Amino acid sequence: MENIFIEPVKAQWDNILRRPAFDSKSLEGTVATILEDVKLNGDVAVRKYAAQFDKVTLDTLKVTDAEITEAITLVDAELKSAIQIAKNNITVFHAAQKETVKQIEIAKGVTCWRKAIAIQKVGLYIPGGSAPLFSTLLMLGIPAMLAGCQEIIVCTPSDKNGKVNPIVLYVAQLIGLKNIYKIGGVQAIAAMAYGTQTVPQVSKIFGPGNQYVTCAKQLVNKEGVAIDMPAGPSEVAVYADETSNAAFVAADLLSQAEHGTDSQVVLVANAQLIIDNVKKEITKQLALLPRKDIATKALEYSRFIIIKNTDAAFDLLNEYAAEHLIIASDNALTLSEKVINAGSVFLGHYAPESAGDYASGTNHTLPTNGHAKAYSGVSLDSFVKKVTFQQLTKEGIKNIGSAVEAMAAAEGLDAHKNAVTLRLKNI
Repeated sequence: MENIFIEPVKAQWDNILRRPAFDSKSLEGTVATILEDVKLNGDVAVRKYAAQFDKVTLDTLKVTDAEITEAITLVDAELKSAIQIAKNNITVFHAAQKETVKQIEIAKGVTCWRKAIAIQKVGLYIPGGSAPLFSTLLMLGIPAMLAGCQEIIVCTPSDKNGKVNPIVLYVAQLIGLKNIYKIGGVQAIAAMAYGTQTVPQVSKIFGPGNQYVTCAKQLVNKEGVAIDMPAGPSEVAVYADETSNAAFVAADLLSQAEHGTDSQVVLVANAQLIIDNVKKEITKQLALLPRKDIATKALEYSRFIIIKNTDAAFDLLNEYAAEHLIIASDNALTLSEKVINAGSVFLGHYAPESAGDYASGTNHTLPTNGHAKAYSGVSLDSFVKKVTFQQLTKEGIKNIGSAVEAMAAAEGLDAHKNAVTLRLKNI
């Protein structure tokens, strides 16, 4: 953890803030082969790869009602209560994002409006493995249901006995999701992108995954299947000043580092003493973590940066464009005005990233790898298209018709001009 940089000049920022390198090109051949196989052979290929990669023989791909009923009994009451709190908060926050249709009379007889219409078929990928992300199903399933998507497909890997994590199934039934398939990895993305004999084809795919899943999403996106956003390893940046609590900051950095060995943590502070204190706390807390080996590896990519000038510090943080940005300061709300690029921002000493990951109500599916410069996190908007409408009366076409004719003629598009001219002559 000796990655300390003191007052780095702007020319050094790119090098200092470089994410852990990952070359998706090397995977593309392998991933493309699996995608093509599932495209051509459907369920047969899905089962083949489940046996090959997940060591499981799947008799049926779809989760049964009996399996969901059993799963409900396997989740303890305390966790059910916690999930209910998260569900309520996520619902409130995302329901408030619904837009009312506003009809605008642009000119007399010319009315325009925009309407949000749900994407009819969406696919949600929920990773399994050592830590099945049932929270991601809340984050994706709730806005999908609120948006009114007609068909919501969930793919999540099973264990070697063909069982899906019971908490994932509990969350699915709590939200009202019924189409759940025991498919993970590249084959899950392929099944949703192309459709199989069992799995319906979708128009947009959501959800995080490992490097293979990420690569698969990028490849099907090139073929015209929409995806939520470009994704990479998870990351957090923390801004800390003299009012910050070193133990809290260390805990925030470690909560990110335990995600995976390729996670990245960045601390920007306005004094050396802050970094020294945080590093002491990291050492103390790290020793107690069950996932300390993963966190230790992730900390190799950590960056500790000292910048005394607040504006310069936030210039650097905006250049980094973190997935999660924590402002650990008494002055957090004022400092937040300086934020331009970030996926989700956590203000003050009592807003850990964990709150947004689970239960504050905001969505935790966020742009990584600097994509926060141009992409938003998942929201209700992610599950709808905005369709525009315009209605013109006779008076309306008279009011703007001559302008349309002139512009069409200037572009040499006579049929465009004629479509207006015929109507004007008819009035």
